[in-house]
Amino acid sequence: MTIGLGAQGFEIAIYIANRPPIEPYPVLDHLRPLTEGEIKHIADKTGNHWRKIFNVSAKFLFELQNDEEFKTWQALRDQSLYQAESPMALLFSKPDLSEPNRIHIIAGKTYAQALGLENLLWLDPYFAIDKDNKVIICPYLDYRQLSNARISQLVGLVKNLST
Repeated sequence: MTIGLGAQGFEIAIYIANRPPIEPYPVLDHLRPLTEGEIKHIADKTGNHWRKIFNVSAKFLFELQNDEEFKTWQALRDQSLYQAESPMALLFSKPDLSEPNRIHIIAGKTYAQALGLENLLWLDPYFAIDKDNKVIICPYLDYRQLSNARISQLVGLVKNLST
């Protein structure tokens, strides 16, 4: 079962080991899109940790899409990220690698190790890839771990898997 934040039909899944610690997220048992203003609500109620997760997610998607719809990553975050039309989902469930047209990004080396994923080729201390299953291991969604330079590296890896 797919559990997390996003809409059906997403193309990119980011898997994370934790959930926002406010209702209804700890007991969420399905995939559902965020609504406008919900990211701000979560960040206001939970603090900087979740703000960073959403900001890093938005920076990544903004750089990946490189389209004209949003002028800034902040606009993308507030108007689209993990909402009904977003091509990306933030998942709390374990990866389902049976979807061949989906890219799976595991946030955090520790979480990836706990999942017991195999066939990973470590490219450097921060990134691993399994091309056959379209899996990428990346640093956790935090400014210090997934810096702007590493976001650009992640974008490149995703683009390579998309072709």
